[in-house]
Formats: sequence, structure tokens, C-alpha cells
Amino acid sequence: MNIHEYQAKSILQQYGVTVQNGIVAESPEKAVEAAKKLSLETGTKVWVVKAQIHAGGRGKGKIEGTEQRGVALAKTVDDVKIISRNLIGHQLVTIQTGAQGRKVNKVLIAEDVYYPGESDIKEFYFSILLDRSKECNVIMYSTEGGMDIEEVAAHTPEKIFKEWVDPSIGIQAFQARRIAFNLGLSGNAFKNMVLLVPKLYKAYEDSDASMIEINPLLKTSDDKVLAVDCKINIDDNALYRHHNIALMRDLGEEDPTEIEATSYDLNYVKLDGNVGCMVNGAGLAMATMDIIKLSGGEPANFLDVGGTANATRVEAAFRIIMKDPNVKAILINIFGGIVRCDRVAEGVIEAYNNIGSINIPIIVRLQGTNAEIAKDMIEKSGLKVQSAILLSEAAELVRKAVE
Repeated sequence: MNIHEYQAKSILQQYGVTVQNGIVAESPEKAVEAAKKLSLETGTKVWVVKAQIHAGGRGKGKIEGTEQRGVALAKTVDDVKIISRNLIGHQLVTIQTGAQGRKVNKVLIAEDVYYPGESDIKEFYFSILLDRSKECNVIMYSTEGGMDIEEVAAHTPEKIFKEWVDPSIGIQAFQARRIAFNLGLSGNAFKNMVLLVPKLYKAYEDSDASMIEINPLLKTSDDKVLAVDCKINIDDNALYRHHNIALMRDLGEEDPTEIEATSYDLNYVKLDGNVGCMVNGAGLAMATMDIIKLSGGEPANFLDVGGTANATRVEAAFRIIMKDPNVKAILINIFGGIVRCDRVAEGVIEAYNNIGSINIPIIVRLQGTNAEIAKDMIEKSGLKVQSAILLSEAAELVRKAVE
């Protein structure tokens, strides 16, 4: 689950991490109030207005059809109001949103931490995530903060450092010192970084995050170290342990069909292709997507109905796939292990009858428990459904459907 910047910062603050102070606002008027309140609390006379969407690249992104950036400096209260008005309710297009952009529903009014006339500041990149290849967490950091880490990795990979952490013992003091040393810090800034690293790591572990990314992590001219920006992704499977974090979920930032799929316990991710697929099991789903691409099509979704799928869930999955106007064919690929093939066939037949007229080809491949019964059910149903036994046969039918 993704959360907004202001929410991520609130989590970090619970662990004693210093962050750039800010107040979220959902209207230009509230933004002005937030700016005035922030000025009284922090003394700041300049504010940073940040669009709150679940996407990176906001600083370089622009409101559709304008020159308004997703992150902008406001030197007066009037500027705060104007920038907020330009952002709230409009589509922000960034490198991560695609051409359609994301609607901005709220902005974060933050204090200015780049003190004018002072040059002894440094921006760093800092993140914590799981390195599956090494079966441990990794802290990835760089002296090149404030810019796309992908660009740094592509052009100056030697400036990216990694510190692997054994999850059985956690972050060690010598590792925190090595991070501070590699970032070129000294004096109080060195000490503050050494103190900060364990706090960030504890926030990562305690919240069951799959990633914490701070870009930039700022060293101020007076040697403080604080998070200017923050992105946290939470492992969905651990949300039952974090009711306070689960409440941070912003449904307005998610695809409506993915939200609907969640209500039926379906694992669904919308893609940009033309062949819808319904599969049981993540591994088989990935193989099915490969087969679709090899046959000349493009997967329109990842959809795993799970090992205990019933007719109701299969019908729901069918309806969700049909909502995508780009789908030209549907491939249903089920291996009947835990779930019986006849149960899937029943769901397909019910969905077909309940939905009504379906004008796109449907290819069904059922193997495993009660596969013959399922095949017989579909053939006797009178539906315009094409059956396949082998994956290669299903691929050929998909190829013909998308030609």
C-alpha cells in the first residue's frame, strides 16, 4: 500500500526522525491558513507547496496544459494561495503517472529548510528495501540526492553505496558510522547521521514497510540531518497488524477496478494490453502472461483468482476484466489443484449468462481436478467459448483472436 508524503513523515516522526515540518491542506483557503500557522510555529517566511499524489517526479511534473510544477516555492501567502489553486483539482503529469496524470486532491504546505545565503548544505539519497537475491534488507544511499536515482545509477554508479543488514541481528553501529563516512560527513553532522540511521531502520521494520525512500535527506548548514521528502510503501499482507496505517489508505489514488477486485479477494493489477487473463496461482499467471506476449498479444491485466475460487469469485473476475475497453480476448487458464475445474467452469457459465452479450473471443484452458467434467460443462452450455488442452493451443487461439 502506498501512502502520501505527509503520512510517511508522520510515521518517521514517531521514531524520532527529524522531518521538514508541514501541514496538509485540501483547498487554497486551508493552504493559506496552514502557511500562516506554520510561520508562527517555525518562523519560516517562505513555503514549499507540494502536490500530494502517489507518484514520484512531482518536482519536474506539470499540471496538464500548464507550466505549474507539482512542487513550487511560495514567497508570499498570496503565492501559496495561487499555487494551491493551480494544483488542487487538476491533473499532475509526472514521469511515473503516464500521460493521463493524477488528480491532486490535497497539497502539503512545508517550511523552507534551504536557508538563504547559506551554501554549506548537502542533499543525499537514502532508502531501505528488501534485497531478495541476498535474502536481507539493504540500505542504498548516495551523495547525489535531490535527483532521480535512476540517472545516478546509469551515469555514475560508483556514487551509489549499499549496506546489507542481517535481519536476525538488525542494523549495527559500525554500519551507521560507515554510511555517515561514505556520505562525507564530519563533526556534528556525522554524529547526527549515525543516530538517524537506526531510527530509520526501526521505522522500516516496525511498520512492515517494503520500502522507505528519502530523497533528499538534507544536511543543513547547522549540521542537522532531516527528511525533506519521504516515500513509504507498506506490505499489504501486514496491514492487519497496523490498523493506524491501514486508515491512511487513499482510495482516490487507486484504480477503481483494483479496489473492486480487493473486495472479492482477487489479486488484480491492471496493465495496458489487449488480452485479459484469469488464472489461479501467481506463478501460472506470470507464465500465462508470457504465453500471451509470445503469441503476439499483450496482457491487459494480472489476475489471480486464488486457490479457493468459487463461482461467485470467478464471475466477479470476469466482470472486472470486461470493464477494460482495450480487451480484445480473454484467456482463462486454470490448473485444478485445490480449486476444482468444474467450479471454475460453473463460474464462467454463470458470468457469461449474467453479463449478457459478449462480443470478444474467450479461450478456456482447464487442467487438473475434474477437468473433463468442466470441459463437458462448457461444451454443453452452448456458449461461444473455445477450449484448449495445451498451453501452446491456448497461445495459438490467442494469436488468432488478436490478429
